[in-house]
Amino acid sequence: MKALRVLLAFFAVSLFSLNAVSAAVNINTADAPTLAEELNGVGPKTAAAIVEFRESHGSFESVDDLVKVKGIGVKILERNRERLAVEDAPAATEEASPSASD
Repeated sequence: MKALRVLLAFFAVSLFSLNAVSAAVNINTADAPTLAEELNGVGPKTAAAIVEFRESHGSFESVDDLVKVKGIGVKILERNRERLAVEDAPAATEEASPSASD
């Protein structure tokens, strides 16, 4: 019985850890609905402002750049800092070039 409790505790901790890892939101790729859903204090209007800012100014270099977006202040940034990530957006893939053997 004790072994079962230990096993259940292990699985509970593992699931919590996986959830914490997957909770990071990449502010350079997330769409407005994702931002609104995942970030505390960010609704649809502010989430749309984040996406618009990113599209007009380019990728965020750090999570601290979020305060440049109208509607995002230091309090909202700090409330969400642990769940934010800044990674480059994937580059657009070019169409495959014809091979030399053609």
